[in-house]
Amino acid sequence: MYKYDPKSLKAEEFINHEEILETLKYADEHKNDMELINSILEKARPVKQGNGCVCAGLSHREASVLLACEDPEVNERIFKIAEEIKLAFYGNRIVIFAPLYLSNYCVNGCLYCPYHLKNKHIPRKKLTQEEVKAEVIALQDMGHKRLAIESGEDPVNNPIEYILECINTIYSIKHKNGAIRRVNVNIAATTVENYRKLKEAGIGTYILFQETYHKESYKRLHPTGPKHDYAYHTEAMDRAMEGGIDDVGLGVLFGLEMYRYEFAGLLMHAEHLEAVHGVGPHTISVPRVKPADDIDPDEFDNGIADEMFEKIAACIRIAVPYTGMIISTRENEEVRSKMLQCGISQVSGGSRTSVGGYAGYSDDERPHDTEQFDVSDQRSLDEVIEWLMEKGHIPSFCTACYREGRTGDRFMSLCKTGQILNCCHPNALMTLAEYLEDYASPKTKETGYALIDKELEKITNPKVKEIAKHNIADIRNSNRRDFRF
Repeated sequence: MYKYDPKSLKAEEFINHEEILETLKYADEHKNDMELINSILEKARPVKQGNGCVCAGLSHREASVLLACEDPEVNERIFKIAEEIKLAFYGNRIVIFAPLYLSNYCVNGCLYCPYHLKNKHIPRKKLTQEEVKAEVIALQDMGHKRLAIESGEDPVNNPIEYILECINTIYSIKHKNGAIRRVNVNIAATTVENYRKLKEAGIGTYILFQETYHKESYKRLHPTGPKHDYAYHTEAMDRAMEGGIDDVGLGVLFGLEMYRYEFAGLLMHAEHLEAVHGVGPHTISVPRVKPADDIDPDEFDNGIADEMFEKIAACIRIAVPYTGMIISTRENEEVRSKMLQCGISQVSGGSRTSVGGYAGYSDDERPHDTEQFDVSDQRSLDEVIEWLMEKGHIPSFCTACYREGRTGDRFMSLCKTGQILNCCHPNALMTLAEYLEDYASPKTKETGYALIDKELEKITNPKVKEIAKHNIADIRNSNRRDFRF
């Protein structure tokens, strides 16, 4: 029998099945205990401290009580606090990124993914370095600065050497005023040695979705291939951090297992990283199972309604206040719009989930034969940028923290004291100005500069404001780019 221990390096101890079951029982027993719920909500609220705010966060048990509570007034307070926390630490900025699929060769048998080995009618494709270059130029021409590279697990076709070569190619391409400034990596669990190689290659965040924290469900959903090993997969973040990667991103694929179980497991994983490494997850993603080639989401009987999906996001924001939260184009415009009010701080835009899905295709075209999942939000990046700004958000292409060494515990210490706003707000405005000058449609450009003028006046430090204004004027009047605080 495994014993729950957040400081343990054994998967079955820091994601302990009995502890999750006890948590769900506790939540059911206390979901109508208004005295307890009020105390949890009060604990969760951001508190002013100096020039910034601090947040206590919540334990997996406390957050599970909130998730189980069905009281409409409590739910309203949860969403309000989630939005307060997001604004306190990330302001009205929304970071923009795009996925880049390198290869769909895969040796695993995952039941929810069309890349599984037994799928014989999906074309298998692996980008050459020339094709990687073409994809990157296409993404740069859209305006992207930050990518998340994706690849199936195949030690023959997609060895770590191939991934490293692709990263090097991506960083080497400077096209017109375009450059990819940060490459995040979403590849299979690997060794400490390989994580060191990824760190040396200059990656940003290492992302790995757990898919499900329920061990028996995990083994059933991954019947064959190296991903079948639950412990090796679940302990990957510890190996990544041992390898020097200090920014890691968690996520589960909601719909595979009961959402309350996954929610508790996800928060326990975040608590484990904080307990062992002194820094929690840099990001948490909230994808849901979506249709894809030979994959029918209805085969999984744990789907969640939009309203509960939004509440899950809000409760994660409250429980892990300093993490970046990601919503992808798996979700449609309406859902993504609502999720922005629940604490989301990063969105993808103009995304293609096919291998080689960008180069040679217009905004209205997209190949479907190698898609990992159906893209619900098919708007162009420019349309997404315009949409965000109309809602009062600042689309941010900023990658300054990564390149200035503000990662891991250094980023979190700045975030937790509110100091990061002094960098992030002006950096977001300067990178938005770059986008407006180089890539935006006339309407988006007009909307964008009106927003920039308004947001510049919110900068409280006179020197920072002066520098930001000067740099934005330089961006508009010259080809100078990449200013950052």
